[in-house]
Amino acid sequence: MTTTHANPTAKHGLLSLGVTLFVGLIWWFIPHPALGLALSLLPIAILFVLSQTFWLVTLFIVFSFFRIHEVFPVLYPLKFPLMLSAGALGALLWHTLVSQQVKLYWHRTYIWLIAFWGLVIIGVILAANRGVAIAMFNGTYWKIMVMTLAVSWLITSPKELSRFSFLMVTSGLLVGCVALFNSVNGIGLVEGSRVTIGRDFGSMLGDPNDLALVLMFPLAFSVGAATTKGIGGFFRTFSFITSIVLLLAVIATQSRGGLLGSMSVFGVYAWRLIQSKTLFFSIGGIAALALYAVAGISDRASGGAEEVGIDASAMGRLYAWEAAYKMALDNPIFGVGLDNFYYNYFFYSPHWDGVNHAVHSTWFGVLAETGFLGLGLFIMFIYSLVKCARQTLQTIDSQTIDNQTNVPPYLLSMALAVYSGLIGTIVSGTFLTQGFNWPIYLLAALTIAVSQIASQFENTHPR
Repeated sequence: MTTTHANPTAKHGLLSLGVTLFVGLIWWFIPHPALGLALSLLPIAILFVLSQTFWLVTLFIVFSFFRIHEVFPVLYPLKFPLMLSAGALGALLWHTLVSQQVKLYWHRTYIWLIAFWGLVIIGVILAANRGVAIAMFNGTYWKIMVMTLAVSWLITSPKELSRFSFLMVTSGLLVGCVALFNSVNGIGLVEGSRVTIGRDFGSMLGDPNDLALVLMFPLAFSVGAATTKGIGGFFRTFSFITSIVLLLAVIATQSRGGLLGSMSVFGVYAWRLIQSKTLFFSIGGIAALALYAVAGISDRASGGAEEVGIDASAMGRLYAWEAAYKMALDNPIFGVGLDNFYYNYFFYSPHWDGVNHAVHSTWFGVLAETGFLGLGLFIMFIYSLVKCARQTLQTIDSQTIDNQTNVPPYLLSMALAVYSGLIGTIVSGTFLTQGFNWPIYLLAALTIAVSQIASQFENTHPR
């Protein structure tokens, strides 16, 4: 039997003819000289996007979470998040569906994560204010979902972990420096003393609690890099300086949740480094009192020492948490819907002062917006992450004999960073709303990625 093979020259000719006709058609409708330049650069741009998937995804996360274009408003008109999202999504689709360079795998934590996401999506459809829920989902949450999976699948080596760590630490330093600059110069202060960024044009960082959340996230990475042996001296010094800047910036926000989360991050590292647990608790207690005093929380306009009994800040949270509980009682399966707590506060709060309020709690926020079922799935998701992170650390520690290890330093650094970050997130979640924000999902992706790399390293480098 004779097999007929297509002539490669004919294929190339048809392809060239098709491209020529396509370009000619565009020129027919848009006869502009700039079009020729744009079309000539298009192949180079496509090749660049396809070859730099990791950087596009990571930079998109940096701009979306750290709000770099709002920290430095001169970048705002350039629409970096939009451009990076287009490039990142295009490259991800290509390498997942066509080239298959991105290898997909299943991890047990995905069970709880995807179940929670499914409940959130149904909740969007059934939300009390569907327009608000859809806007939140389309504007932010679907990107978080995609990038969570992308990061967990893209990071496959200690080298990529080091790159991701460097970007997190650098971004944290930039935000921290601007926060301290604003604090020193009295720019955008709330309640007379609490620092913000971009409050005058409505930035997300214009809320001191949200700013504290953004500052707290890279702290785990900077402390991890600064305390891990084997990492280059320059980056360790850089990370040490960044840790100080971030801590001072968190203090300047006067956020209880931010301070508690930061203390928890330091506590995880101190627990491993300090042998005497009596000394550990003594230092921890003194540090807590010192941070409270330095932060000046007692001088805050809300929640300060001048308020008798339970302060206004605490009472506001209690009212909000009660409202969240009542929302869940009315909507136990799907909650009131994504981003709907604020808009339903009036109907469920026992105390109305003329304005709606934020929930100021990860746990009560998830409870209100996804119901009791959603909170249960979310808690199981967090539990599975902490368990995975602990097992990864145990795997890495098992490779250490007489203080000697073959484990790459960045693998150990990131394993400690994600674990301490998770603990900090859990603790700060009492006062900070982050159930549907970037940090917990980025930590989830990194926890899974670090776990996969550690397991591969264990298999190829047995003790």
